[in-house]
Amino acid sequence: MRYAYYPGCSLERNAAAYDHSVREVADLLGIKLQEIDDWNCCGATEYFSQDELTACAVVARNLALVDADIAQVVAPCAACYLNLKKTDRLMADFPELGAKVNECLAAGGLSYRAGRVTVRHMLDVIHDDIGEAAVRDKVVRPLTGLRVAPYYGCQVVRPIADGDSTEYPMKMDRLLSWVGAEVVDYPVKAHCCGGHMTQISEPQAFELLRRLLQSAQDYQADMILCMCPMCQLNLDGYQARVNGHFHTAFHLPILYFTQMLGIAFGIEPKTLGFGKELVAATPVLQAKLNGKAAAGQPEGAVAK
Repeated sequence: MRYAYYPGCSLERNAAAYDHSVREVADLLGIKLQEIDDWNCCGATEYFSQDELTACAVVARNLALVDADIAQVVAPCAACYLNLKKTDRLMADFPELGAKVNECLAAGGLSYRAGRVTVRHMLDVIHDDIGEAAVRDKVVRPLTGLRVAPYYGCQVVRPIADGDSTEYPMKMDRLLSWVGAEVVDYPVKAHCCGGHMTQISEPQAFELLRRLLQSAQDYQADMILCMCPMCQLNLDGYQARVNGHFHTAFHLPILYFTQMLGIAFGIEPKTLGFGKELVAATPVLQAKLNGKAAAGQPEGAVAK
C-alpha cells in the first residue's frame, strides 16, 4: 500500500518520536509512505481565523504536490490532518473559493482538483486498511498487563469524522486491544486538551489538562496514548505545572499510540523515540510488561 506522507512541522522537532514511530510501524506493516517533496507548514489552527483564502492556498499547495499516481495522503498530526481534509472539503463545497485557491497555486505553477487526494490519519490507515488479523500477526511482545487510556483529542474526530464516533471514538481502543493492552474506559477521550490555551489563560488550560489526567488516574491507567503532537505536548510538558497549580501528584507517561504499537511489534524503544518524553515511560514498561525485552526478545528487561 502506497501513500503520500505529510509529517508536518511538529514531527520534525518536539514530536520527532511520533515521526520515528510512524515510519517504523508503517514499514513493518507494509505501508509505503512517500514523503511529499518540498511540503510546507499547514498553518496550524490560527491561520484560518486570520485569512481563509491564504490559509487554504497554503494548505492546498501540499495537496497539489502529491504525486499524480498517489491517491491518498497520511497526516499523523491532528491539526495537519484537519487542515488538509478541511481545505479539500472547502474547495469541493465552494467552487468559487476553489477557483481562487487555484489562482494562488498557479503563481507557483501548481493546481489542485478537490477530491483528487483522500486525506487519512495514520490510525485510520492501520485500523481500516491493514486490519486486525495483520496487526495481530505482527505482535511479538503483547502489551499484556499494561493499562492504557486512549486519547483522541478533538481535531481528528470533529468536525470531520472518518467512520468513527465524534463523541466516543473506538478505533484506537480496538487497535490497542489487538496488541494485548488493557484499554481502560476513558470517558474524556475526545475532550479538548486546550490547545494553545496555556498562552491565553493558564488557569483554564490547567483545568482542562487536570480533567484528562484525573480521569486516566481514576481509571488506573498506566499511561495516556495520543494521536496529536499538541495533546502530547500539553499533557507531558505541563503535567508538572498542573501538579503545582492543583497540588496533585500526577505522574503519567504521555506517549504516541504508534510508539506502543512498535513495542508490541518488537521494535527497539530508542528507534521509536522513547526517552524524549518528560515523564519517563521506561520504568512503567519495565514494571508492567513483566520484564519482557525490547526488540522481540522473549526475556530480560525493556531496553532503555
